[in-house]
Amino acid sequence: MPVLASFAFIFAMLVVGRLLAWRRVVPDDAPAALNLVVLYVCLPAAVLLHAPRLQFERALLSLVALPWLILVASAATTLAMARVLRFDRASTAALLLLVALGNTSFLGFALVPALAGEAALRYAVVYDQFGSFLILSTFGLVVLGLYGVERPTPGAIARRILAFPPFIALLVALLLMPPAYPDAIARPLELLADSLLPLVALASGMQLQLRIPRHHVGALAYGLLAKLVLMPLLALALCGLLGLHGDVRAAALYETAMPPMITAGALLSLAGLAPELAAAMVGFGIVLSMATLPLWHWVLAQAG
Repeated sequence: MPVLASFAFIFAMLVVGRLLAWRRVVPDDAPAALNLVVLYVCLPAAVLLHAPRLQFERALLSLVALPWLILVASAATTLAMARVLRFDRASTAALLLLVALGNTSFLGFALVPALAGEAALRYAVVYDQFGSFLILSTFGLVVLGLYGVERPTPGAIARRILAFPPFIALLVALLLMPPAYPDAIARPLELLADSLLPLVALASGMQLQLRIPRHHVGALAYGLLAKLVLMPLLALALCGLLGLHGDVRAAALYETAMPPMITAGALLSLAGLAPELAAAMVGFGIVLSMATLPLWHWVLAQAG
């Protein structure tokens, strides 16, 4: 699907999802149900389909390092801005997670093929699983513990990693699956993976919240600027320094430029850490990314 058509489709599905929720056509837990289908069915299918095509190359080490470098930069920037602008502890915790972590699986796996082609998706899987997912499962839980009330243990972190369905699919794909599947297996996996985009966009529309208390406006403005503009700009610079080109660079840039992670926002809300700010970051981030992601697509095309 062409890039503009993909974004038009996403926007349409966001509107449909919002209307379904607004008119109460669907139950309140419908977005959660759709997200579970994506998590347990569609994402593992996409990983199983594309991960076996990975071959070891030195660029993969740099690709894995990039989201961790982004994490260091985003955390340092957020802590500095929190001190300068006097964000409260809960807002600081929310920004530490939502500036560092993007929607690299749900939206990322759906959009990277449209933006960069199918070949780039296997690199998006690496960025997501060895970057975003591990960062959420380690740094994310530490932040929730430091700023909240529950202290994570190494065992809890390990269990979270080993029980995550896409991570299990990644291990199976890398260790057991052949690089190419017969059509009888490949076609069903393709159909499930192709369901990502409509399901994610529909669920996101149902959950979309575009309200923000006035005292969170400054934190929201900083967070969205950092997540959608500054961190992708840094990623583009790091790609040059790390020698990443072609599909690897495209996957790294687009994954970094994805809007704030829905799962991180949900965890912040459950922990009572600035839930209004977290919901606004996710909601406004999804809407604004419909403009910023095509902009990064243009920037990458100009960079050659």
